[in-house]
Amino acid sequence: MITRCDGLELRQLIENGTACLETEIDFINSLNVYPVPDGDTGTNMFLTMQAALREISTVSDHAASSVAEALAHGSLMGARGNSGVILSQVWRGMAKHLDGKQYLTASDLALALHEGAVTAYKGVMRPVEGTILTVAREAAEAAMLAAAERDDMVYVVERVVQQAEDALGRTPDLLPVLKEAGVVDAGGRGLYAILEGMRRYWRGERVTSAPAARLGARLEEVEPVHAPEHEYGYDVQFLIDGRDLPIEEIRETITSMGDSALVVGDANTLKVHVHSDDPGRIISYATSKGALRDVVVEDMQEQYRQFLAKQGETQVIAASVSEPLSDVAVVAVANGEGLQRVFESLGAAAVVPGGQTMNPSTEELLTAMSALSTDKVILLPNNPNIILAAEQAQRMADQEVVVVPTTTIPQGISALLAFNYQSDLKTNADLMERAASQIQTIEITTAIRSVHINGLRIREGQFIGLLNGELVEAGNNLQQVTQAVLQRIDIARYEIITVYWGEDITKEQAEELASWIAGHYRDKEVELVEGKQPHYRYIISAE
Repeated sequence: MITRCDGLELRQLIENGTACLETEIDFINSLNVYPVPDGDTGTNMFLTMQAALREISTVSDHAASSVAEALAHGSLMGARGNSGVILSQVWRGMAKHLDGKQYLTASDLALALHEGAVTAYKGVMRPVEGTILTVAREAAEAAMLAAAERDDMVYVVERVVQQAEDALGRTPDLLPVLKEAGVVDAGGRGLYAILEGMRRYWRGERVTSAPAARLGARLEEVEPVHAPEHEYGYDVQFLIDGRDLPIEEIRETITSMGDSALVVGDANTLKVHVHSDDPGRIISYATSKGALRDVVVEDMQEQYRQFLAKQGETQVIAASVSEPLSDVAVVAVANGEGLQRVFESLGAAAVVPGGQTMNPSTEELLTAMSALSTDKVILLPNNPNIILAAEQAQRMADQEVVVVPTTTIPQGISALLAFNYQSDLKTNADLMERAASQIQTIEITTAIRSVHINGLRIREGQFIGLLNGELVEAGNNLQQVTQAVLQRIDIARYEIITVYWGEDITKEQAEELASWIAGHYRDKEVELVEGKQPHYRYIISAE
């Protein structure tokens, strides 16, 4: 029987729980409902706990309250994905109850777990049963009953783990989508793994950490892949003001003068972004069409050389930050060199690398915002699994921050196009949210496992298509799957179809798809942009 523990033992409990979670990363990642390659719940929860352990390592005293406070703060700053944020809220609630306590008793543990579950529920706008929340709540309820029966830490933890396992097994009964996919909730499984590691500690079992390679692509993505130096020229950006600007002519001409061209806007104002070895030629042409403003010409070769010189000094994934063009700055999240350039060219003051399979932490979002010279910020998460971290960053920031809850890259781009440099923070946030809501998003990727869901029998390796986040098509032919999803849209309501092609797609493949779209929807404007996004062959917007 163990009636209490101090901060040192609490730290060891957390370490053993984290090590147990690490051994389960691959399995937890595989529990994603949809067989898309961004099932990273296990990775996100482990990286969140790693950040917590780094913070705990700075604690010099052995008070339970000190370790609990470090656990809460470290996990919040390092929280990645919705599962990581919810986990950090569990620890935050526990730290609240343990404030000022030198030791942790069985009763304290039960009350702390209860406070943790309550805090986690409060941290989610629309709590859903059948998730990590259910596992946390039922585990805490079991702890309260167990502590009333015995003043024994070991007994309480045993009951907690038993109830967590039982609650986890019932998550498919509470969420039909889990039952259809044949999986339990991934976040709940992650919390169970941590609690199981704590139980093993009291049993005298030290869990050996898994090799770092278990993190797979998530760690590899810290090391970016760069193009050969000779491909870097000048990055040219500007606005053209005029009347009745010939949009198509300007777009075709600018595209012929360089790479990664983007020309968007209307007949009065066009935003231009292009890579070229001869920026003067482009600027001369543009001045013949209208008045230029906000002209930016950057030497990409020099930037690249400076980057290479810094390689090896750090492995931190950093946001690219530029000077805001008004007193309201926009921070966006995007994964892929091309997509990041698109957001930069449209006026985002900072772009944080991330998205599918690479959710930025609360701290990374805070760092990007704090580097700006303005005290008003709009944050575009561009992924449903980043929204909770964005909201935590919003609460912790010294600036006035509004999160526009964009869930896809096209929504984020549409929101940024709606940004008005003369409007205030709230007006812009409202404009951007309305613009994002009018976008249709198609995403084409590859199934990472076989599954029967949404009436589709999907085999591992098949191409799958999502429409606004809903899995709707599957097949062996990439173009056919893409075309089938496009045909599900009420295309008559939309004017522009933009295709962002990923790193696994050739230019020829992208042009073939664009040609098909232009041939089938002759009255629609079709734009082709090299997004270079990983995992997703195409991201397509209809606006």
